[in-house]
Amino acid sequence: MSQSDQVYKSRLATRHRLGRMFGAVCMASTWFGIAVLVVLLMGVVWQASGWLDWNFLTNFDSRHPEQAGILAGLWGSLWLILFTTLFSVPTGIGAALYLEEYAHDNWLKRLIQVNLSNLAGVPSIVYGILGLTVFVRMFGLFGAQPKVVEVPLIFANLEIPLPLGRTVIAAALTLSLLILPVVIVAAQEALRSVPVSIRKASYALGATQWQTVRHQVLPAALPGMLTGVILAVSRAIGETAPLVMIGALTYVAFTPGDISSPADIISNPSGIAEAPFATFTALPIQIFNWVSRPKTEYQHVAAAGILVLLAVLLMLNGAAILVRHRFQKRIRW
Repeated sequence: MSQSDQVYKSRLATRHRLGRMFGAVCMASTWFGIAVLVVLLMGVVWQASGWLDWNFLTNFDSRHPEQAGILAGLWGSLWLILFTTLFSVPTGIGAALYLEEYAHDNWLKRLIQVNLSNLAGVPSIVYGILGLTVFVRMFGLFGAQPKVVEVPLIFANLEIPLPLGRTVIAAALTLSLLILPVVIVAAQEALRSVPVSIRKASYALGATQWQTVRHQVLPAALPGMLTGVILAVSRAIGETAPLVMIGALTYVAFTPGDISSPADIISNPSGIAEAPFATFTALPIQIFNWVSRPKTEYQHVAAAGILVLLAVLLMLNGAAILVRHRFQKRIRW
């Protein structure tokens, strides 16, 4: 065996050894993260044992830890995430479609892209300050004389306060601004992953640009878009700083629109119109409030609230993953 062959084999063995070492480090990092997560979850479950029951889910907060419940925060978070999703997802996907399929590659598009990348890394407290100024106070345009705009509906008169104040709709708009850059960037990446040949084949068959986007590009990119939406909504569910800035309440003995069960949606349809403009609390706010209290019993109540928050997050993510999987099965190429 020549000297050059020996050098080659030695270098090859070194590369394989480094590769195995790198794989071992990655595996150790993964299992270390899982182990830390398991330890934290076990600690939370142990603290919440005996406190998480049906009464905890159906009671409002109380000054007595044994009677404290999370009903107001649970419904507040559900309304909050519902409106946040309605505001951010269509807007984000529409903006991504325009930037990728219609906008010309000029200085304005590049400026928008740079700002989107920067906004995705802005701290959430900054969005809270922005939401307080824009949505809660509306730049102080109405001064000390707020107005109420009445909109007649079929089942009730919708009263819209101006400025919006510390309401569900103001918080949802604030969280929409928070997750909108993430939704747009993720949707753009999903659109870029669709092969160009799909578009060219559609054009060759006589389809217009809108028909190509509607029937070919969008269905193919939708699973990737839903992945970005899942990550963005998951971030919004656990955000506390923006809600604290806009003034979400900590002690609440009511739910938005007085809807405290699914049956109330049918029996009290006017509550659906009132819920967006009602004051509220949310799961992260209630957990933060309980952790801050001096009584040690509230630590157990907070742990039970954390488990409820995790359960809501997992259920919403699971539903979104099922929808994404269903769209993936429709892709024929």
